[in-house]
Amino acid sequence: MSRTRIAVALLTLSFVAGVQLLTSEGFTEVAAVPVKGDVPTNGFGSTTRPDGTPVKLGDRTTPVEGLQRSLAYLQQAETGLRSCVTVPLHQAEYDVYLDFAYQYGIPTLCASSIAAHLNAKRYEQACHALLAYRYMTSSTPVAGWDVIKRGSSGTPTRWGFDCSTPGNKVCAGVWTRQQARHERCMEAQQ
Repeated sequence: MSRTRIAVALLTLSFVAGVQLLTSEGFTEVAAVPVKGDVPTNGFGSTTRPDGTPVKLGDRTTPVEGLQRSLAYLQQAETGLRSCVTVPLHQAEYDVYLDFAYQYGIPTLCASSIAAHLNAKRYEQACHALLAYRYMTSSTPVAGWDVIKRGSSGTPTRWGFDCSTPGNKVCAGVWTRQQARHERCMEAQQ
């Protein structure tokens, strides 16, 4: 691996990382809710239709359409990543953060401690910050989930579930994916 970090403007998602990303998302022809509390997705994890409206349960897509939507989103995500992360990165780091942005969205990445650590050139801390993204959240009550936010009157407004809970059947894949990102990110620090 190259020990040189490169300006983010010169980087693009590597082929291997792109294949890993799409493989981890998997393909769904008919829109479904991937984990309880999440929004419907189809294709390779797309939450929006080609016109930008939200995917609805029952929406259908083909592998080619799903791939086209994913590639279009990745191009937008790369532009977004470059707008909020201004320091040089290793290719492996770039791939990890783009994968994160694909799952959580560019606004989440840009507002996160991940981006703050990166822009301060605290690369290892940015890797560790990935592990904070291990929760499923919902604006409606879900049995077994904890209240994580209350309104000004004290009424619950947001519920969450910690996906790192051992043996959980709710969202273990979310935690597994974050751990894999963290591992790849830390390998890039060596």
